[in-house]
Amino acid sequence: MQRLFQYLTQFRRPLWLAIFNAVLNKVLDLMPPFLTAWLIDAVSGQSPFWIKNSLGITDAWQTAIFLAILTFVIFGLESFFEWLYQRGFRNLAQEVQHRLRISAYNKLQSREMAFFESQRTGNLMAILNDDVNQLERFINSVFHEIVQMIVLVLFAGWSLCQVSFELGWISMIPIPFIVLGSLYYQRKVRPYYQEVRNRVGELGARLENNISGILVIKSFTAEPFESNRLREVSEKYRDAQFKAIKWNAAYEPLIRIFISIGFGLSLLVGAYWILFEPGRFSLGDLAFFAMMTQRLLWPVTRLGDIFDEYERARAASDRIFSLLDSQSTIVDTTNGVPLPDHPGNISFRDLHFAYQPGLEVLNGIEFNIRKGETLGIAGPTGGGKTTLIKLLLRLYEPTQGQILMEGIDLKDIALSDLRKNIALVSQDVYLFHGSVLENIAYGLENYSLEAVQAAAKKAQLHDFINSLPQQYDTIVGERGIKLSGGQRQRLSIARAILKDAPILILDEATSSVDTETERALQESLDELTADRTAIIIAHRLSTIRRADRIIVLKDGKISETGDHDTLVKLGRDYADLWRVQTGMSVV
Repeated sequence: MQRLFQYLTQFRRPLWLAIFNAVLNKVLDLMPPFLTAWLIDAVSGQSPFWIKNSLGITDAWQTAIFLAILTFVIFGLESFFEWLYQRGFRNLAQEVQHRLRISAYNKLQSREMAFFESQRTGNLMAILNDDVNQLERFINSVFHEIVQMIVLVLFAGWSLCQVSFELGWISMIPIPFIVLGSLYYQRKVRPYYQEVRNRVGELGARLENNISGILVIKSFTAEPFESNRLREVSEKYRDAQFKAIKWNAAYEPLIRIFISIGFGLSLLVGAYWILFEPGRFSLGDLAFFAMMTQRLLWPVTRLGDIFDEYERARAASDRIFSLLDSQSTIVDTTNGVPLPDHPGNISFRDLHFAYQPGLEVLNGIEFNIRKGETLGIAGPTGGGKTTLIKLLLRLYEPTQGQILMEGIDLKDIALSDLRKNIALVSQDVYLFHGSVLENIAYGLENYSLEAVQAAAKKAQLHDFINSLPQQYDTIVGERGIKLSGGQRQRLSIARAILKDAPILILDEATSSVDTETERALQESLDELTADRTAIIIAHRLSTIRRADRIIVLKDGKISETGDHDTLVKLGRDYADLWRVQTGMSVV
C-alpha cells in the first residue's frame, strides 16, 4: 500500500482538493447536534450565548427561525461539498485505474517470452482486471471514508470536550478498544485476503484455459472431468472467502458492545448532572452529547469494513506493483545503434542457448547469412530451428555467443528497430478478432486496400477472400476460428508480405496448407523473397528445395550445409529426410 500511496503523489492537486472537500463535508455533517442543542436551549429559556450576544436575537421563536435558516444553509453546503468530493474521488479512482492498467499492460508487453511461459494467462488477466478494479473501488469508496473517519474522531472529540471535558473522555472510552480490535482483526484477515487474491488468479486461469480449449474438451468428452477441476478451484476460492467472512461477520457485533458502554455512560452521567447538579449541564448539552456520541461511535463500526477493503486492496496492490517492479531479462537499449536501410547480413557466432540450465537446445551454432540470400533450415523436430528464430527476434537472450546484424550485436540495437526489419510467419498462427483486412494490415498505420489485396494475391488468398460474404470486411472470429488452418496460415503470409520488411522468416509457413496451395506458394516463393533476406524453416523439404543454401540442425548443432542437390548427394541427414518424404532413393 505504500507503493500505492507513492503512486498517488502524481495526482497531488486533485487528491488534496478531494480531501479538502471531504473534510468540509464531514464538518458540516456534524452540525445537526449543535443545531439541536442550541434549539433545545433556546426554547427552554437558555438561548445560546453567541446567538444572544453576537446576533442580538433574544426571542426563542426568532432563534428557532434563525436556526432553521442556518440548517438549510448548512445542509445545502454539506450536499454541495459531498458532490465535489464524490466527483473528485471517483474521477481520481478512474484515472488511477486507467493508468495502472495501461502501465501494467505495457510492463507485460516488455517482458520476455520466458515470463509468459511461466505464468497462467488467467492469472495475468486477474491482475489487469480484478486487481486493478479492486484498487479503483478502494480509492472511490474507502479512501474518503478514512479521511472522514479521521475528521470525525478529531472534530467530534474536540467538540465534546469543549462542552464537558470529563464527559467527552467518558464518551470516547470505547474508541481505543475499537481501534485495537480493528488492528487485531486486520492482522487476522490479511493472510486470508492474500489467499483470496491468489485464488482469483487460479480461477481465472482455469476458466480461460477451459474456454480456449473447448474443442478438445468436447472431442474427448471431458466435460465432467473439467467441471470437477473447475469445482475444485472454485471451492478453494469459496473457502478462502469463508475464512475472511468468519472474522468479518464477528467484528461488528463485538464492536457494538463497546459502543453501547460509551453511549450509555455518557447519557447516564449527563442525566445525573442535570438532575442532581443544576447549572452544570443543560438539556441542550445532554441532547448534543447523545447525538454527537452516536455520530462518533456508530460510524467507527465501519472500521471493520474499511480494514476489510483495505486488506483486499493491499493484496491487489501487492500483485500489481510486484508486476510493475519486475525486471525483464531482455533489456532494450536506450541509445541503440541504428541499422542501415534494408539490412540483411546476419551472423551467428558460437551461439549457445538453454531454456533450462544444463539442457542446451543450441550448442555452438556458427554461420553467416548474406544479404538477399534465401536460407533454408531443416532438421528433425527438437533440433533448435524455431529457437534460432526466437533468438534472432531477441525474444530470448543467448546463454553464450552473439548474433550480429550488419556487424552490430543485437543487444546494441533498439528492439523496435530490430523487429520492424523482420517479418515473421510463425507455425503457430494467431489471428485477432476482427476483419480479414484488419488482420492482414495488423500493426500498420498507413496502408491501402490495393496493397492489402496485392499481398493476399501473393499469399494465394485473394480468391478465397472474394468468395466470402463480406470479402475483406468478413470477421474471422476469435483466434481466426472461422478460417481453416491453411487459410489462417496464408493470411499470416499475406500479413508478412504487406509489412514489406527486408528480412522475411517463414517458420513452417506451409505446414497447414494443402498440396496445391503449397505448390502455388512455392512458385511464387522467388517473388516473395526477391530483394529480401529470407530464412525458411520447413519440415516439408520441397519448400526449401530452391533455397540458395540449406543448413541442417540436429541435436542443437549444424550437422551439414549446402544446397539441395549437394546435400542429397551427401547421403546423410538431409538425404534421409528427403527419402522419407518423397520415397525416392538417393543415388
